[in-house]
Amino acid sequence: MSKLVVLNLGQGDLKTGFPVVTVQLWDENVALPTQFTGSLPPAPQLAKLYRSWQLLYYLLYETPYQHPSWQKRMEIEENIEIEKEDVTNVSSIEFNNLCNELQNSINIWLKSKYFRSIDQKIRTKLASTDDIRVIIQTECEQVRRIPWHLWDFLDDYQSSEVCLSTQDFDRVKVLHKTLINKVRILAILGNSKGIDINKDRVILEELPGSEVVFLVEPKRQELDRWLWDKSGWDILFFAGHSSSRGESATGRIYINPTDSLTISQLKNSLKAAITPRGTRYGKTRSLSLAIFNSCDGLGLVPQLASLDIPQVIVMREGIPDLIAHEFLKHFLSTFADGECFYLAVRQAREKLQGLENNFPCASWLPVICQNPSEAPLVWTKNISEQTRQRLKFRRVVPLIGKISIIVTILIIVIRSLSLLQPYELSAFDSLMRLRPEEAPDNRILIVTITNTDVQSQPVRERGSASLSDKTLAQLLAKLLQMQPRVIGLDIYRENAVKSEFADLAKTLQQNDKFIAICKISEESKDAGVSPPPEVPTHRLGFSDAVIDSDNIIRRQLLALSPISPCNTDKSLSFQLATIYLASENIHPTLNQEKNLQFGNTVFQNLEENSGGYHGVDNLGHQVMLNWRSSDLVAKQVTLADVLNNQLASELVKNRVVLIGTVAESFQDYWSTPYSAGKFPHEEMPGVVVQAHMVSQILSATLDNRPLIWFLSKWSEALWIWCWAIVGGVISWHFQSTLGFRIAGGITIIILSGVCLGLLIQGAWVPLVPSVLAIIASSTLLRIAIESIK
Repeated sequence: MSKLVVLNLGQGDLKTGFPVVTVQLWDENVALPTQFTGSLPPAPQLAKLYRSWQLLYYLLYETPYQHPSWQKRMEIEENIEIEKEDVTNVSSIEFNNLCNELQNSINIWLKSKYFRSIDQKIRTKLASTDDIRVIIQTECEQVRRIPWHLWDFLDDYQSSEVCLSTQDFDRVKVLHKTLINKVRILAILGNSKGIDINKDRVILEELPGSEVVFLVEPKRQELDRWLWDKSGWDILFFAGHSSSRGESATGRIYINPTDSLTISQLKNSLKAAITPRGTRYGKTRSLSLAIFNSCDGLGLVPQLASLDIPQVIVMREGIPDLIAHEFLKHFLSTFADGECFYLAVRQAREKLQGLENNFPCASWLPVICQNPSEAPLVWTKNISEQTRQRLKFRRVVPLIGKISIIVTILIIVIRSLSLLQPYELSAFDSLMRLRPEEAPDNRILIVTITNTDVQSQPVRERGSASLSDKTLAQLLAKLLQMQPRVIGLDIYRENAVKSEFADLAKTLQQNDKFIAICKISEESKDAGVSPPPEVPTHRLGFSDAVIDSDNIIRRQLLALSPISPCNTDKSLSFQLATIYLASENIHPTLNQEKNLQFGNTVFQNLEENSGGYHGVDNLGHQVMLNWRSSDLVAKQVTLADVLNNQLASELVKNRVVLIGTVAESFQDYWSTPYSAGKFPHEEMPGVVVQAHMVSQILSATLDNRPLIWFLSKWSEALWIWCWAIVGGVISWHFQSTLGFRIAGGITIIILSGVCLGLLIQGAWVPLVPSVLAIIASSTLLRIAIESIK
């Protein structure tokens, strides 16, 4: 768990002490901090000890017989005056003793009576495994110089690190918690006199996942221009000479052999770099870290703090060239591998201890300076890569498995409650409309009775019907001469034929090529419509269609137990197809599963839970209607065309002829899957719907055109689960938000394409549940991965 300890020393100095010390303990899961107050006594000896340590430190590094690489990045700072009376002899033993004395004095001071109680209270709130940031807020230059990492507290908590801060700071507009995928680094390689900055360059060039721009001994104008770069920067790096002057030292960086700058002289350009900039990936980029891998950088801190740069790394004193290189190498490697910024600094600093035989106190040099309002910095891309690698073998597969199974079960439960049915039916309609165009069925002819045809018949002859006895007699006479296989009249005729049309009555009674319709009663909702009195029962077909709750026809009713007044168990389409197929010596049968069958083609009964349907009324023999994907399911002619002898006989011979009205006043129009795809909403005449139904039976039997079929419930569950797994894999593989969204979108498009391809072959597989599975599993896994991070 991440904790933040802010130690505010308030007013005072080492000479007079700090009368009011405030400690705040922040927990990432708690909005408000725990606060304690105490004090620290005067400790003037600490200032003297540090001064002595500082003198010996520089004298050791100036000793001519010591390690040769010390000379690379070491210069005696101008603010340090070494006099003979200060130190007469320099020995490593004396220096080590002084280091121990300084460390002991720091801890004795921090164990003083009125601060020890604060220390103890803090420890009761912390666990040894917590990631802890300790921020020291002070305006005292002497206190900033103290090597706070020697505090025993940090030894007791191995995942902790200390940093410095001023007491005044602004809350920044954007919390710099993560670096975006391609980290941009502006590397300033300043005055290189006597030092090897090419090694710094090599280390930066080898850093993965970064874009580094090098400015070698730049002029001020060039540096300023690059800081203003519109693409923004994540990290500012400086290698070269720097120094601080006096007790209230103002730090300077030497950007080339002739020019040096204070931070104040770069104020505007640095502010521009800190201001968030948009990137091409829709994220924001702003300067989150500044590294000054140069000597005596504490003098830079007050100026940098005034700019609210989130995190800064400086060197406490002069730094040997080799140590500068080693720290940079270890820090960037650890940080880029995904370690938190503070712990990456601590690890890199502690690794320098192994070089202290030749480079005394090397591990004392790196110092973090921090804006307290900032969250810990992490390197997004590399922590993501590290997380993926770590999870690849130990967590990802079982995690994806668990999440995908949970998501699949939830979706199946929701689906079983019919909550997804409207969306699945809508998706089914969309896929139906996307199928490739089919040719019209040349086995069928539709004779339409238009408004003009209706109006051309005297009202006294037809009454309220669309077709009078006289006109029907003329129509049948002409059609029968052309030898159709069967004629279906999709017009209700409850009344007997008038006596003067005895020939028509005889035709209706005796001609086996003629099929009439009636309508089944629906209890109190609809009394039904009686058949023509002249037509025997075996040549009747009901015209009823199965309509879903959204008033769209998607199913075909083939047969149903007879219900008065329509005493037939067969639909009009089934009767017409049966007579047509009889000429092909194909007759309907009922197989062992009670499914209707023509030849080798089985019309599988729709079950209560089939495809996207759940709890559907599957009374009788129902199948899904595989609408013919064509603007015209069959050739259409008008009544006038037939009566005026404008119809070629070859269009009728051996065909199914359907007669029905398309006049709007008779309201025989129905919504289909194609209606929703047209604007304005366009319905289909009932006679054309009947043609689609007849065509389905004929095409499936004679042409092997697929009927719509479904997976078993277990197979559907497996299908949904597979796509849930795909969603999890996408979430794991594409860590960036943009990549995740693009990959998710492409996957859903691919899924839709697969479902369309399968539907063309007759298979209706779950689309909407699979889309939900992709979205849910990918989102949940993304949340899980973030929590693991």
